[in-house]
Amino acid sequence: MWFAKLLNLVVILLGLFLIGLVLIQRGKGGGLAGAFGGVGGSSPFGSKAGDAFTRITIWTAAIWIFLLMVQVKVMSHGTGTGAPELPGIPAKSGS
Repeated sequence: MWFAKLLNLVVILLGLFLIGLVLIQRGKGGGLAGAFGGVGGSSPFGSKAGDAFTRITIWTAAIWIFLLMVQVKVMSHGTGTGAPELPGIPAKSGS
């Protein structure tokens, strides 16, 4: 059970770090209009690969999503029903 609590803490801290990374990135301009060929902004999949913050953000998001999947697997492992056990609500018994 300590692993689930530690994993929960890591997911929360990594999520806050990811929010901070997104907020300190420099704006590319154009917004959603740039994705549809509008004026301003670079193409999201164009020749610009992005700077260091972009690469760090992508890796951080990938690790965060992976940890979320591990967390779901760890939380559903204890009940045997495939669904996480909620506090105050008993798990369904297989009948």
